[in-house]
Amino acid sequence: MNNKDTYLLNFKGYNFESTLVDADFLENLDDFEIRDDDVFIITYPKSGTIWTQQILSLIYFEGHRNRTEDLSTLDRVPFLEYNIRKIDFLKRPSPRLFCSHLPCYLVPKGLKRKKAKIVYVYRNPKDVMTSYFHFSNVVVTLEAGNDMEYFMKRFLDGNVVGSRWFDHIRGWYEHRHDFSILFMMYEEMKKDLRSSVLKISRFLEKELSEEDVEAIVKQSTFQNMKSDPKANYDEILKQEVGKRTDDGHFLRKGTVGDWKHHFTVEQNERFDKIFQRNMKDLPLKFIWDLNEE
Repeated sequence: MNNKDTYLLNFKGYNFESTLVDADFLENLDDFEIRDDDVFIITYPKSGTIWTQQILSLIYFEGHRNRTEDLSTLDRVPFLEYNIRKIDFLKRPSPRLFCSHLPCYLVPKGLKRKKAKIVYVYRNPKDVMTSYFHFSNVVVTLEAGNDMEYFMKRFLDGNVVGSRWFDHIRGWYEHRHDFSILFMMYEEMKKDLRSSVLKISRFLEKELSEEDVEAIVKQSTFQNMKSDPKANYDEILKQEVGKRTDDGHFLRKGTVGDWKHHFTVEQNERFDKIFQRNMKDLPLKFIWDLNEE
């Protein structure tokens, strides 16, 4: 374990946010007790984590759907490795819901029993990088992105929290048979949220009424989440993480194809070459702009 710089803590080849992670917890993570009905959302950073937290919370908690319980999404679906609210996970009632940015080789070994379920959400890496660039200029626990060229080099080299995007998605895809896992594409979720909610609920073996599905879809739209203080992370960002500017938000645009407004032609061509070199043998579909569909 070593601190590569002020912002990154490297543990077994993976970069964590140094100020938010508990090194002792990481040392014992492999033996963290997994229950058969645990559910995990796993993503690379800036790939729809908060959005999927909201969906999962609404699927499982009727009180969230009908707005009778006043809890934030983070309390319902906490981060495993970034337990900023010091939740005692062992005392949580089942089923426990978690989210995580962990690579496949660092998750608790109990997940390989294939009883607990994982929903892995992936997003096209150009939009991931663009969202990450803006986010890094808001949150004080991340190195500021400065300009896009500087951030692109950091991102492609894996010198960011989450390490290399290519390694993260490849690791999970190549080891998918070791887990009970559902792959969801962010862009497909944007295109058809209702079908995505149904697909996730079927995977989790959760029966939902038509009324439930409609409530989940409505409360999981980007605009509704952005205006919902229990779902948008604004208070968490302001009070528990810290931000550089008053106008910064966790939820910024939530669109597909925003990278086109930030990449130069040369940067796009360079990114494409690196993407092809790293992903040519992985049969995952990617959508770069919904207008091209």
